[in-house]
Amino acid sequence: MGKLTVRKRYAVRKSKLSEIYRNLEATIGKSAEQFRSDMVEVAELSGGDVVIYLLDRKPHLMEINGKIFPTLRGAVEKPFDKRRIAIDAGAIPFMVKGADLMRPGVVDISYDVKKDEPVVIVDANHKKPLAIGIALMDADEMQGAQSGKVAKNIHYVGDDIWNLEI
Repeated sequence: MGKLTVRKRYAVRKSKLSEIYRNLEATIGKSAEQFRSDMVEVAELSGGDVVIYLLDRKPHLMEINGKIFPTLRGAVEKPFDKRRIAIDAGAIPFMVKGADLMRPGVVDISYDVKKDEPVVIVDANHKKPLAIGIALMDADEMQGAQSGKVAKNIHYVGDDIWNLEI
């Protein structure tokens, strides 16, 4: 994929805004309140199906598989405790290069992780977000697994979305 650029940018209508926040609240719960803003814009990007929502001109939300979820910048600036997978230090170098998450690197899984839903992948020691992924199994199934891929990495520190300049 080439460098992402903003193809189209426009303000979100008030009628659509409440739908966005309902969708976000369904995903991360009451933490969605900290993402409320009077100025919300949509930035459609070139080179993909990615839609970024700008809150006060900052790329804090994105749409993944029809779900609204914070971008890494959003997760770093406005931390939340839902849909988290904590990883050990050995998995960090792989995650920040875009690798998918393998079960041996997982230290902790929040109970609300669901298959085919977005998750935030954090460093177990510092609790800093490193990547956004799509869970490949539910939390219970992930806990019971000993090996294999547990989440697909879709957005990580240093990728095109992270480096997006708006």
